[in-house]
Amino acid sequence: MLLHEIAHCRAGDKGDTSTLSLFPRDDRDYDRLVREITAERVRAHLADHVRGEVVRYELPLLCGLQFVCHQALDGGVTTSLALDTHGKCLSYRLLAMPLPD
Repeated sequence: MLLHEIAHCRAGDKGDTSTLSLFPRDDRDYDRLVREITAERVRAHLADHVRGEVVRYELPLLCGLQFVCHQALDGGVTTSLALDTHGKCLSYRLLAMPLPD
């Protein structure tokens, strides 16, 4: 199973930092996301694109997790030579993360 099957993601970017906000499609899956989608797993999964620290914030009243990914946009959207370094691309990569059964 891939993460996108039970969750959706919103993204934002500022400078060289991307924020990925992850929400379960069903609130009952929130505890599973808290347990399985750690900052370390996100950092490892996005290692080709995120060079800095990944910090996770839990938002239990919203049933959401927010990941702040530092050094994730190749210097920043307006300065990068990459074709598309926006945070929304990272959100799709995050949703491709496999989940344990």
